[in-house]
Amino acid sequence: MFVLKIIKKIFAILGSTDSPRQVAWGFVLGMILGLTPFWNVHNLLIVLLILLFHVNLGSAIFGWFIFSAFAYLLDPLFHSLGYYLLVQVDSLQSIWTFIYNNSVLAWFRFNNTVVLGSLLTGLILLVPTWFLMRWFVQYYRKYLQAKVQKLKIVQVLKSSKIYAAYQKVKILGA
Repeated sequence: MFVLKIIKKIFAILGSTDSPRQVAWGFVLGMILGLTPFWNVHNLLIVLLILLFHVNLGSAIFGWFIFSAFAYLLDPLFHSLGYYLLVQVDSLQSIWTFIYNNSVLAWFRFNNTVVLGSLLTGLILLVPTWFLMRWFVQYYRKYLQAKVQKLKIVQVLKSSKIYAAYQKVKILGA
């Protein structure tokens, strides 16, 4: 039943009234949250961005969930990248020293190899993932949404009491 709820929520995100840009922004911000260790100042800033700007909250949670599942598998890669930047690139040493000695910037924990490597990976993946997600939402809405709505499993999910109650609340809230 849990898997069906997740699938239902994914279809709700894809078919929401939010623009594909809002869904994509929510997803990539959730991706950064998922890739990086959660208890960091930069993640607090990401959560504030999600709450302050009109992005799709469901896609942010979905992106966070998906990418946090893979983050532990990718931690050795993040560590290697962070270690390379912190230790082996001599031209960056003065920057890292400045950040570490600055009382505010030190809170960001860029001296941690996994934090630095995962944040940099998330920032590198931000633009291509945003474009890919925006394209996918547009493609889904234009070509797949009508076909998906006709699937038997979707019909069963729509006929459930929970869905009917949700639609009533959604109509009253609009």
